[in-house]
Amino acid sequence: MTKVDVWAQILTDRMAEAPWLATLHRWARQCASDFKTGVDGAMEAMDAADMDIALLSAWYGPQGPLITNEEVARQVDAGPERFRGLASADIRKPGEAAKEIRRWIEGHGFVGVRIVPWLWDLPPNDRRYYPIYAVCAELGVPLCTQIGHTGPLQRSETGRPIPYLEDVLLEFPGLKVVGGHVGFPWIDELVSLAVKFPDFYVDSSAYIARRYPPAFVDFMKGPGRDRVMFGTNWPMLSPRQCLAGLDELDLDADVIDAFLGDTAKRVFKL
Repeated sequence: MTKVDVWAQILTDRMAEAPWLATLHRWARQCASDFKTGVDGAMEAMDAADMDIALLSAWYGPQGPLITNEEVARQVDAGPERFRGLASADIRKPGEAAKEIRRWIEGHGFVGVRIVPWLWDLPPNDRRYYPIYAVCAELGVPLCTQIGHTGPLQRSETGRPIPYLEDVLLEFPGLKVVGGHVGFPWIDELVSLAVKFPDFYVDSSAYIARRYPPAFVDFMKGPGRDRVMFGTNWPMLSPRQCLAGLDELDLDADVIDAFLGDTAKRVFKL
């Protein structure tokens, strides 16, 4: 089985030194220098957990690019068998952002797009994102976003699934949407969206398996059997850390296979 980490990034100095990232140190019990792992560090962590592929994200926010698409492309080129790219863009110029996304998907083989709403302090149904969503829908690539509370000391409201993400799913039928970071404390809303929308998925990034909310585990065993993908949020957490306790969740073998790679392979066309 091919194991896939759907949420990872290799930090640049710009991102490692972002003020909001310092507020994550208390969660990860790391300092800024621990986050500067590079490509080799990422592959070593993947090898330690028999992880085959990681999706590496670009990050753009109102302060400018934290990890550019060009930097992600170089990271992928350094490990083309192990990495795939997720594009992002500056939404302050929506038309230019859409062209940028198209360029990296069509011209460079990126497999999806990641937009982080809390970074912009704009919920995902804000009109400035919509040209990017339209390109994702047209090209058939997933939109990856963040749901649930925000780890850094930023507002969490942008991560609430209903009504914000529901509006996107209603207005872009057929667009595959992957909500990252489990979605706590709005698990009921997450389950509601998954039942209602067949193209809504979730990833487990930023959580260790033994600390998944009980309602999330129930979701994995029920309507989320083929909707939940494994993620880490590397380098904040490693694959080995995130897998700790997975065998304690009493998941069926087919659920584990779907979770660790089969669903990601299908959704991202790996």
